[in-house]
Amino acid sequence: MEEHNIITKRNNVVSSSSSSSSSMLVLIICSVLIHWSIVHTPQAEAARAFFVFGDSLVDNGNNNFLATTARADSYPYGIDSPSHRASGRFSNGLNMPDLISEKIGSEPTLPYLSPELDGERLLIGANFASAGIGILNDTGIQFINIIRIREQLEYFKQYQRRVAALIGEQETEDLVNQALVLITLGGNDFVNNYYLVPFSARSREFALPDYVVFLISEYRKILESLYELGARRVLVTGTGPLGCVPAELALHSRNGECAVQLQAAVNLFNPQLVQLINQLNSQIGSNVFISANAFTMHLDFVNNPQEYGFVTSKVACCGQGAYNGIGLCTPASNLCPNRDLFAFWDPFHPSEKANRLIVDKFMTGSTEYMSPMNLSTIMELDSRI
Repeated sequence: MEEHNIITKRNNVVSSSSSSSSSMLVLIICSVLIHWSIVHTPQAEAARAFFVFGDSLVDNGNNNFLATTARADSYPYGIDSPSHRASGRFSNGLNMPDLISEKIGSEPTLPYLSPELDGERLLIGANFASAGIGILNDTGIQFINIIRIREQLEYFKQYQRRVAALIGEQETEDLVNQALVLITLGGNDFVNNYYLVPFSARSREFALPDYVVFLISEYRKILESLYELGARRVLVTGTGPLGCVPAELALHSRNGECAVQLQAAVNLFNPQLVQLINQLNSQIGSNVFISANAFTMHLDFVNNPQEYGFVTSKVACCGQGAYNGIGLCTPASNLCPNRDLFAFWDPFHPSEKANRLIVDKFMTGSTEYMSPMNLSTIMELDSRI
């Protein structure tokens, strides 16, 4: 009987050990399957990741999570969006990154600061943009707490660490290398820095031509950092016709003519940015950086609004004062009933319809708009790799 009990105990131990080993094996298999499913989900394979850096033209809600006045989180912003609610986009509806996501067959990127950006959603990409920022750290200081471009790049590093923990370092490197990147900077360095107030610190430090050279030298460092962080397809937008936005017309225009000083600044900045992009591509030996001529894209409908279905390109849909260009767009502002008839949504930002026209040029525009190639050509070339 004692021998029988000993044998029984031994069998129980073996059974327990076998059961434990089986459980461990099941856990390992489940872990591997979960990892595989994350990497190989239809969403992950359907479209390339998309990363966005820059200012309010491309911010889709990061500033909602910051203590700053540079926000678009209340009515009537977002009035024409699918949810009809303000999301932090400086638009009546969708903005440029949303529309590019549509074109490349991807879900819209989430703001990097959003708690919803986690797990599998990280594989779609992320939007790091923050309204009010510029190339320079002292641009937009009046907005206090915004994500300056160097901080955006630090968040990009953090993003890559988070994704590596999810899918592995090599898969993360591939995801970033194959991603599309959009960066939009420069406008605020004039509007919210050099020309912010008469005799600003930067205007006393630099004559305008020298200031532009300084901006370009700093932008070079930013683009080089993006490349070092793995970006291999980067759409770089020049600045639009800053002197023609309703806010500047309200301040500087008597008869609707564009503000001369700001137009002069843009005409210095944009050609030097294109030159920088060409230099970088030549050094790298590949067309990593793509120049998007935002100036001409905007000027098309600024000069000929009726041709594009607008009734005006001078008066903002939402605002007050001359050209609806004074102050912010708020619930108390004048609000046009049909946003599709206005090229500008608020004193500074295009309407969704105008954004759609701009993104159409991104996709199919000639080399006058997109150099050395448009986004459709990029997607076709990259699909063969």
